[in-house]
Amino acid sequence: MSETVQPLVRQAYPPPAHHPTPHSGRNSVPGRVKADLEGVPETALWTLHHRAAESARPDTVLPDPRAVQLVTEIEFPFQERLGAARPWLAQALALRALGFDGVVRAFLADRPDGTVVALGEGLETQFWRVDNGRAQWVTVDLDAPLALRRRLLPHGERQRLVACDARDSQWMAGIDPSRGVLVTAQGLLMYLQPDQVTRLIAACAGAFPGGTMVFDTVSRRFSARTRARAKGPGGHRLPPMPWGMDAADRDQLRQAHPAISEVSEVPFPVGRGFLGHLAPRAAAVPLLRTDRPLIIRLRFGAAPASLTGQP
Repeated sequence: MSETVQPLVRQAYPPPAHHPTPHSGRNSVPGRVKADLEGVPETALWTLHHRAAESARPDTVLPDPRAVQLVTEIEFPFQERLGAARPWLAQALALRALGFDGVVRAFLADRPDGTVVALGEGLETQFWRVDNGRAQWVTVDLDAPLALRRRLLPHGERQRLVACDARDSQWMAGIDPSRGVLVTAQGLLMYLQPDQVTRLIAACAGAFPGGTMVFDTVSRRFSARTRARAKGPGGHRLPPMPWGMDAADRDQLRQAHPAISEVSEVPFPVGRGFLGHLAPRAAAVPLLRTDRPLIIRLRFGAAPASLTGQP
């Protein structure tokens, strides 16, 4: 893109406002929490690395001071393992997060006492950007990233952490759909097999009548590149992404469950510079119309009586 690529320097981050207390003998850097994530869970650090870099800019599209603070509190070789944060990629990931923020805010404006379920949330700090003071927030993640999140981020009485694979429906227990449920899956579904994605969407549609689900996708072409172990944006080799979907495939998502009443694309917000101008208009560009990331929102109606067992 048109922006100059510059390495991210740690000195650009302000010093941490507080120091988490490390477990004895586990951290080699005093005051920092060691991150031992690999494979798909490591992408939580990759995303944080770029989100913090974008937030540290004076002209940022996504003010996220908690993300900036987090990278100073984690003992992890960000640049050595993940490479320097590219400004264009950092903005792209921030615009994705901003798109999700908009969906959550709209949901909470309509259902202020509703529940947001964040699948595979990693080190996302969305709660502190969008919280309305009333919502219930459920984070679902694997043991290792969830343990890291628990040590680094403060969690209040309206936040619940559930150690569970998102593909395991056990995380749905105890979630009351009567006040409204929004399920988010940011940067997650592309790492699942296509049949696993379909089953997860179907399970959410069946469990949360009247609810909403929002997730992002990569294109089929990009999915194939990652499966061929090609380097991704910014030169970092991301884990394989078995599931990809083009814009033309969007309506096929309705087939996952009869309760899916609406499938729509959430446009990326307007950002900074050429990339920021292009992001919400990519669907109108012939070369990008099909080969582009998407944010998809599903709305769930009531399941047909034949599926619920009701007369």
